[in-house]
Amino acid sequence: MSSPPLSLRTIRTIAEIDATAWDACANPGNPTGAPRPRPDSLSEDNESLSQKETFNPFICHRFLSALEVSGSAVPRAGWGPSHLLVEDADGRLLAAAPAYLKSHSMGEYVFDHAWADAFERAGGNYYPKLQVAVPFTPASGRRLLVADSGHSDAARKTLIAGLAALRAQARCSSTHVTFPTRSDWQALGEAGWLQRTGKQFHFLNRGYADFDAFLAALASRKRKNIRKEREAALAAGIEVHMLTGEAITDEHWDAFFNFYIDTGARKWGKPYLTRAFFSAVGRSMPERILLVMARRAGRWIAGAINFIGDDALYGRNWGTIEEHPFLHFELCYYRAIDFALERRLLRVEAGAQGEHKLARGYEPVETYSAHEFEDARLARAIEGFLKSEREHVEAEIEIYGEHVPFKKG
Repeated sequence: MSSPPLSLRTIRTIAEIDATAWDACANPGNPTGAPRPRPDSLSEDNESLSQKETFNPFICHRFLSALEVSGSAVPRAGWGPSHLLVEDADGRLLAAAPAYLKSHSMGEYVFDHAWADAFERAGGNYYPKLQVAVPFTPASGRRLLVADSGHSDAARKTLIAGLAALRAQARCSSTHVTFPTRSDWQALGEAGWLQRTGKQFHFLNRGYADFDAFLAALASRKRKNIRKEREAALAAGIEVHMLTGEAITDEHWDAFFNFYIDTGARKWGKPYLTRAFFSAVGRSMPERILLVMARRAGRWIAGAINFIGDDALYGRNWGTIEEHPFLHFELCYYRAIDFALERRLLRVEAGAQGEHKLARGYEPVETYSAHEFEDARLARAIEGFLKSEREHVEAEIEIYGEHVPFKKG
């Protein structure tokens, strides 16, 4: 079948494209995002558990729109939406990429500050750059959003070529696709993009009936440590509330935002997300949110927000206004495992970095990014670095894999 004429265009806000058309590209297996029934039992291997490409809440129209309408991902914050669309002759959307013109390298979690510094020391201008990503969200998912059609391959190739053209048109130094799926990463590599790897720690549900069944798979000492941590986390009379859907009210959002602001300001400076974002996303996709809130002596003291995919729970932000031993682990890691096992989700992705997750049953997995540069000299220098870095990441994951807390054999 010959490919139809395809055209490219960019939009400066996600509101310019029909939500149904966008979501048919973003999540073709479940474009409405309606929760799906889970199987009665799970029996997945490690690779498939960490590479599922089912409904991802972060690339749906509702989530990206909440980032923009709330003022979180907008030009004045250094995130200028420039979403790329591939359409056929009748104007039907066949593919898209969530893209942003960036004036800095914050909120990405794949660090290129050294590249920027080196290029500018050599007399180049690293910014603006083109970023294909979900802002402030180090969670893997599709970045080359291609609808199911008879022309999917042509649409994907057109989209990849269009990103380079958009970079040139916008006079950017480079294009960066961060946290794509492995299949997107491979497609970009085949198109000549430089490939980078990283690592995260994910909980993989190997068919555990409940938390006790998960603990039974651990070595005795690790199992005892986790039980002690969970007990200590609540020792000060703390109650934990697991909230989803309409159970989440403005009272909860107000409290959670205070935690987020206080913790963010102490750890990394000005937080990225506005208070309006949480209200916007809470209204548009409440069934896809899990808010884990801690209460002590009649007031909310800490919380963690998670987003619910078809097969995964994605931990995102956490905050607290009181320090209690192990409360962070309880709200962010153990309660997430509880929820995932109850819902029979395949995995929990608890965010970037964090070797401390290893002792708590989270396993090392590879993450990906792809990069394209206008300056051939910069590209050659970075290509050599990335080859060495990939080897280092592979060795690191192998070493971590030897220290997972599970029983030997």
